Amino acid sequence: MSVTVDMGNDGAGKSVPIDVEELLATRLLVQGNSGSGKSHLLRRLLEGSAGLVQQIVIDPEGDFVTLAGPFGHVVIEASEHSEREIARFASRIREHRASVVLSLEGLDAEAQMRCAAGFLSALFDAPREHWYPALVVVDEAQLFAPAAAGDVSDEIRRASLSAMTNLMCRGRKRGLAGIIATQRLAKLAKNVAAEASNFLMGRTFLDIDMARAADLLGMERRQAEQIRDLQRGAFLALGPAISRRPVSVRIGPVQTSGRNPNVSLLPLPGADAGMRDRLLAPVAHDPPPPPPPPAAPRIGSEDILRGIARPILNPQRAEEPAPIDMEAFEDAAADALAELVADPETAYRAAPVLFQDFQMRCRMRGHPRPPVDLADFARRLAIARAGIDPRLSEHWQDALDLAAELPEDMLAPFLLLARAAREAAPCPADSTLALVYGTRSPGRVKRLLAFIETRGLIASRIDLSGKRSIALPRLGWTTAPADADQEAA
Repeated sequence: MSVTVDMGNDGAGKSVPIDVEELLATRLLVQGNSGSGKSHLLRRLLEGSAGLVQQIVIDPEGDFVTLAGPFGHVVIEASEHSEREIARFASRIREHRASVVLSLEGLDAEAQMRCAAGFLSALFDAPREHWYPALVVVDEAQLFAPAAAGDVSDEIRRASLSAMTNLMCRGRKRGLAGIIATQRLAKLAKNVAAEASNFLMGRTFLDIDMARAADLLGMERRQAEQIRDLQRGAFLALGPAISRRPVSVRIGPVQTSGRNPNVSLLPLPGADAGMRDRLLAPVAHDPPPPPPPPAAPRIGSEDILRGIARPILNPQRAEEPAPIDMEAFEDAAADALAELVADPETAYRAAPVLFQDFQMRCRMRGHPRPPVDLADFARRLAIARAGIDPRLSEHWQDALDLAAELPEDMLAPFLLLARAAREAAPCPADSTLALVYGTRSPGRVKRLLAFIETRGLIASRIDLSGKRSIALPRLGWTTAPADADQEAA
């Protein structure tokens, strides 16, 4: 089941969605001159996916801090904290899966690059058990991944560029999906831009930027002129998460807005004869300076960490959560796991990605807060992949106790062998074990069985007809003989 965000309509009035799961794997590049609607586009995407995936926004102008109210993002004002604190926040963000906005407003260009480099590096270096899926949005990306040296020192520029390159080139395996927006492709480092597979190109006027945008969209150079004619809020879209062919999309409305109002014309005051007198009237005494405004209380680092650890989705509606009907939840969770296992493609997807899918399926069944963490979900998924109803796992406690001696990724194939042995069913074929193990390599399955056998948990036997049977000596269970090379049913 795909999860999409409606970005707006094409020229025919048809909705243009973005597939969030595909976006996590393929990344996104947004380009457009100032005033083309890039921030509006990013805001539409962030608002539409706020309840679906963790979001981390690097905001050089403080435009996205308004997401905090209706969507519960934690705002971190970088100017109020040290680099060490920012890096510490980043590691906590990955651990607690909090959606945050890192506002770099008030910092000069060099400080912004240094702060972003440390923050992105800490996200990238998080422990493997915290590699949850997250959208990492970087606005004005040309500031952090410049194509050429600028006024900042080479050391800071290299650190920032390295962090952005890691995000776009190697972040996918760590669950980090880069979404970068830039005013000019010519100012953005090519090795950063080249890693995106999805593109949303807005209005631009310079020939070099139009030519690069046309190349990325697979358009001929003579077609690049249409990029100059795009209206504000209109973009040309292409990519596996959006469309296989270039499509024009007008971005839909948003709920929040930036802190800076749009520049528009205001009527001037009427000219009158007294204007000169009012402006040049003599001043007898300089007025006393106004009293300084009371200093706003500084938010300490511990307060930020507490906010990250326990984010409130809607502070205005915070209330005691209703008690969970565990029996109804277990039924819903079993149905959701059965749907996941029935899809053959899920066998080759990472557990954190499937965990997010599982949570959505539970929400659709009326359980918005599934009382399951990632480790518990991985165990339930392994049991379901073995063909065992997770609600009856207590009947398989002996096998589960034996499996405690194995790595977590081997639980599903071991339980499949245990189920076949307990029921005296034919021994599962290598192709069936490979599907449950999440691999397409027959060699990995043979190494898996050899490893489990060296631990004394199974004993395999091949009879004179070449059929294999596998026993669990400690439990006294044995499968029926079967051909190891038969195809999975």
